Parts: sequence; structure tokens; C-alpha cells
Amino acid sequence: MKFLLVEDDIKIASFLKKGLEEEYYYVDVSHDGEEAIYLASVNEYDLIILDIMLPSKDGYEVCKHLRANKISTPIIMLSAKSAIENKVVFLNLGADDYLTKPFSFDELIARIKVQLRKKPNRQYPKSC
Repeated sequence: MKFLLVEDDIKIASFLKKGLEEEYYYVDVSHDGEEAIYLASVNEYDLIILDIMLPSKDGYEVCKHLRANKISTPIIMLSAKSAIENKVVFLNLGADDYLTKPFSFDELIARIKVQLRKKPNRQYPKSC
């Protein structure tokens, strides 16, 4: 399984990448929206973990662009914004899930597994 992690905070990105790799996922990391759009358009990912507050293009623009370009990879949004309105906007825009920071890594893994179960004929990592 290959994921794209889009997170501008270097420490959070490093922590998440390490944890995901310990769960037997391959992870590409991007720290800004422009690069995320490029990577998602030239690589095939099983899941995208997308922060909202990003340089160059924010998570809103990235999600909107990916869905407009028929990239149907599941997207889990990450944000410090916990208002229901924010969650509704992203879910209506095409995000598959929304997780509020700070969050439990175990909860993130559980939400990832939910998204991966939705795709037929997928192989799951050893931890599933």
C-alpha cells in the first residue's frame, strides 16, 4: 500500500511517516499543496492524508483539484479546525474522512483501514 502524506509541519510529517511505515505502508511526503497535486497526478496512491493549512495551495484547493481531475483516491483530511462547518465543507468537496488535530495515531490507523476496506481486491498490510 502506498500513501501520500501532505503535511507542512516537518515534525508531524516525520512522526506520521515513521508510524505508517511501521504499519508496513509505503509513504511519500509532500510539504506543500502544489507538490501534492503533482505527486497525486503522476503516482498511483491507495490513500492520501491531507492537512488543510499548507503553503502554496491549501488542502481545500488540493482536494478540489484532485476531485475535479477525477482522482478518486480516498482522502483523509487533517486539521486543527474542529468546527462542524469545516468538516461538512470538506466532506461535501470529496474528502472521505476528516480527523481533528490532535488525534490518536491508533484512530488514524483505524480510519485508514476503513478507507482501504472500501476498495475491492486490495491487499492489506500484515497489521490488518
